[in-house]
Amino acid sequence: MDSLSTYSPTRYSRRMEPRSDLLTGVALEAQQPIERTDAARNRAKVLAAAAELFADRDPRTVTMDDIAKAAGVGRGTLYRRYPDRNAIAVALLDEHERALQEQLLRGAPPLGPGAPPADRLAAFYAAMIELLTAHAHLVLGAETGGARFATGAYGFWSVHVRSLLIDAGVPQPDSMVDTVLAPLAAEVYLQQRERGLTPDQITAGLSTLAQRLLRG
Repeated sequence: MDSLSTYSPTRYSRRMEPRSDLLTGVALEAQQPIERTDAARNRAKVLAAAAELFADRDPRTVTMDDIAKAAGVGRGTLYRRYPDRNAIAVALLDEHERALQEQLLRGAPPLGPGAPPADRLAAFYAAMIELLTAHAHLVLGAETGGARFATGAYGFWSVHVRSLLIDAGVPQPDSMVDTVLAPLAAEVYLQQRERGLTPDQITAGLSTLAQRLLRG
């Protein structure tokens, strides 16, 4: 059975721990409090302001003060909901990531269940490159440095990739998960684009990697 079948789609904004729970396919869920009207309004202003700032410049140069000023909210209001810039970028990515998680769980093959592991990995790579093409600035803001490995979405992708490696009979799959996901880092994608590669070319290269890795 695909281990994702027991792994609920996880909100991208939720931090997942410990790592061992991810690898057994168990999602850590938390009760979400009811949001007050004024809090919801402030959240919407913060996310809209951050989205504009992230799109206009390198997200790594955007500060929490920049976001608070652009949103017209106080620093205390901002920090009560979001501890740092990464958390805001993560929240903006939430819906896009959840949609892809749902496709991996219940979508049509090869992205969803039912296709050979190599084809599923190639389809996953293609879907992620499509997401990066549309939202690389948000991914970069959410995943700078070690923050990438702390997001709930990365945990979900790890479970998915691990299950494909196991299905393909790859020895020591746990040692390969992060390596297989490494080409999807926003910094790698943007570097490839700066060198002149198109999204189609990047996808083609990753498809070749998937086929050679999981088909031998």
